[in-house]
Amino acid sequence: MKDFLNITKALADENRLRILMALQGGEVCVCQLTELMGLAMSTVSKHLSVLYQAGLVNARKEGRWMYYSLPGKGAPMAAREAVAWVRRSLAGNGRVAADARRLKQVLAMDVSVLCRRMCGN
Repeated sequence: MKDFLNITKALADENRLRILMALQGGEVCVCQLTELMGLAMSTVSKHLSVLYQAGLVNARKEGRWMYYSLPGKGAPMAAREAVAWVRRSLAGNGRVAADARRLKQVLAMDVSVLCRRMCGN
């Protein structure tokens, strides 16, 4: 029951759904997600924490930066099915399409420069 509640809680927020959709193309750094979302890094990190606790994203640390991706074949079935449902349900959404266009611009930026700017270093 706890896993189900964690997944439903994670899916009950527009920003977390936008993050899931942004990860469709592969792994993204938290700095890139922060730039895309236009939110404070702490807010994006909190959303990612909720998604991670629910098993809806994978996390990987490289140096000082955190990278997130959608769960793979080894993830629990409930998490994979939830992500698949979100992707199907939001495939034609205008906000998701706008985010996809903006994400292309963000991914074209130098990630090390972007992350240093986000962290103030």
